[in-house]
Amino acid sequence: MTSLSVEILAADAAEPITSAGNAQLGIAVLAGIALIVLLITKFKLHAFLALTIGSLALGAFAGAPLAATIKSFTAGLGATVAGVGVLIALGAILGKLLADSGGADQIVDTILAKASGRAMPWAMVLIASVIGLPLFFEVGIVLLIPVVLLVAKRGNYSLMRIGIPALAGLSVMHGLIPPHPGPLVAIDALGANLGVTLALGLVVAIPTVIIAGPVFSRYAARWVDIPVPENMVPVRPSEDLEKRPGFGATVATILLPVVLMLVKALVDIVVDDPENGVQKVTDVIGSPLIALLAAVIVGMFTLGRAAGFTKERISSTVEKSLAPIAGVLLIVGAGGGFKQTLIDIGVGQMILEFSENWSIPALLLAWLIAVAIRLATGSATVATISAAGLVAPLAAGMGTSETALLVLAIGAGSLFFSHVNDAGFWLVKEYFGMNVGQTIKTWSVMETIISVVGIVFVLLLSLVL
Repeated sequence: MTSLSVEILAADAAEPITSAGNAQLGIAVLAGIALIVLLITKFKLHAFLALTIGSLALGAFAGAPLAATIKSFTAGLGATVAGVGVLIALGAILGKLLADSGGADQIVDTILAKASGRAMPWAMVLIASVIGLPLFFEVGIVLLIPVVLLVAKRGNYSLMRIGIPALAGLSVMHGLIPPHPGPLVAIDALGANLGVTLALGLVVAIPTVIIAGPVFSRYAARWVDIPVPENMVPVRPSEDLEKRPGFGATVATILLPVVLMLVKALVDIVVDDPENGVQKVTDVIGSPLIALLAAVIVGMFTLGRAAGFTKERISSTVEKSLAPIAGVLLIVGAGGGFKQTLIDIGVGQMILEFSENWSIPALLLAWLIAVAIRLATGSATVATISAAGLVAPLAAGMGTSETALLVLAIGAGSLFFSHVNDAGFWLVKEYFGMNVGQTIKTWSVMETIISVVGIVFVLLLSLVL
């Protein structure tokens, strides 16, 4: 989002579009969120439509004029898509190149060739974390599950001992690390520094993924001991390719945007002079747009051309990567519209007043709000977007590190206890051939561990920083 659009939105949101009291606003928020939950779960309405209808209903319940509510929603939708839409598209292109070229399989095969026995769960969490950086969660699952099933079957490992670390790696990346949609939107909404958030996110993610992955998988394997479902072992994406990209080139391509963004954050902290030539350069190359664009362009050669793709096939791969993210972009955009409606009717100020009265730390409050919305809607992205809108006023007087930690607190809360209203729950259940009870004892508990351990480390970091 440009600084101009931020200023315009700030000006629009300065005066609430309704004079409703806190009681009416509180009821309006609960009713609006309840309506969204009902439309998604009971009537199976697409989240984009549910968020749109819920936003309009929210304004109506709060007593705001319909025209003003529509203006708030469309402004929020436009600003959110402008802020993160291109980044989501670039991430999708990089992920598709990684999958179709066999680069992901190359990473998997190389690491598995070096690991065995007790090291295998650690190898799986490493694979999932590296591959999960540029991929959407659902894409990562589809890519990694065949590997999990093959490793468990050929090595005679417990399916949960191998599967839980892989799922933990993907889930932690999805909830805490940009350029995933949820963290990106929260960074945009709270005005956080992307590089600092990324750096602190990695600090929180490493111990979190270890505890929720390899450590918890020991217990999950005891609770749920099931055989590998033979019918769920599909053909791997790169089996029809004559050659694949090299391991080093693939990893370097995936990590390129992360490194560029971290370099920018480091220079900003060390140099701290906007007029400095080095900082000017790193501010450009470390911006999310340029960093991801650079990775995509490099990936066309290190992944696409290395796999023997023609120019036409690379172009086709890029084109195919964009179609599936239309739904994601619309949901993220509508979530931004819902967020802006929350802000403009004065809910942010209400939360600010409540938090002062309750003496709840801002980080814990943000986590609790994200947890509540996650439990209700089943969507980590919707929980992140909505919670970011609700707690945005709390970030006004915060420093760079504290704002980044606020983003991570929301991200951790958005992963809490995935259950039957979450598409990811059913995806994991079907791929692993589990029943609902087994899925809750493994997947749902793992997600809860990630959420709780994540907020604990965020709070510990806040004491240090």
